[in-house]
Amino acid sequence: MASIGYFLASEQFGPKQLVDQARRAEQAGFERLWISDHFHPWNDAQGHSPFVWGTIGALSEATELPVTTAVTCPTVRIHPAIVAQAAATAAVQLDGRFVLGVGSGEALNEHILGDPWPEPGVRLDMLEEAVHLIRRLHRGETISHRGTHFRVQEARIYTLPERPVPIYVSGFGPQATELAARIGDGYCTALPDADLVHTFRSAGGGDKPVQAGTKVSWDRDERAGLEVAHRLWANELLPGQLGQTLPRPADFGAAMSLVDERATAEQFASGPDPDRHIRQLRAYLDAGVDELYVQQIGPDLDGFFAAYEKEILPAVRAA
Repeated sequence: MASIGYFLASEQFGPKQLVDQARRAEQAGFERLWISDHFHPWNDAQGHSPFVWGTIGALSEATELPVTTAVTCPTVRIHPAIVAQAAATAAVQLDGRFVLGVGSGEALNEHILGDPWPEPGVRLDMLEEAVHLIRRLHRGETISHRGTHFRVQEARIYTLPERPVPIYVSGFGPQATELAARIGDGYCTALPDADLVHTFRSAGGGDKPVQAGTKVSWDRDERAGLEVAHRLWANELLPGQLGQTLPRPADFGAAMSLVDERATAEQFASGPDPDRHIRQLRAYLDAGVDELYVQQIGPDLDGFFAAYEKEILPAVRAA
């Protein structure tokens, strides 16, 4: 049976707000946590981007829920050996309830040290080498590695969980999804796309877990909910590869003018109608997602958690 978790958006909230939301999500009946890993928010209006590993440490003391990064890029901004150490520590703090979600990243976060932004095929090759390196380090061995993209000299991680950290791989197209099936312990997506889920399972993913994240804007006033969703998260509807190539939050803010408000209304359930929220969640579960994570965009967290606890989560689970 699929489970429903809560999506902690590091781009929109500070670390203390995220920890508070995690506590409230657990009390409302959400079963898991997803947390985004960004250096920048997508646009200036979102306004936040705390260091995810510090927030995860706080979450480990505040909640009993499992946590997945959605997703960490272990290739350009942060070397995979450092990501391996951070993930191992997070898994120890969370008593094994941690999954390292990884992906090939976006220029928005990865260009900040002045490194070149590779083409998609190279980024996937880097990701594959990074995952291989992280797994080796998680075995507790002293390793040296001289690969195509990364070097490590006589490195060993001493603080390790009892079991290796599961690594789930993100994919939004066939090539990345096939890579996820080949090297991942699970698959992360943001799309209710049954074809991609089928690609993952048929390319070697089998019955490994499929995670997905979605966003809603619960509000007592539907118009107000739509307005805040459009103002803060219209970047999710940008066409083509803009999401991977634009380098600054200001560029995303400018490009968001391309997104019609009607498209935002179709993307995000806004307002208080439980049926609209249920339909959005069911689309992901019907596509074959095993774990679905929901983020509340709007400011009315009281209304959101009450509605989801009393109406929406029970209805989705009953269906």
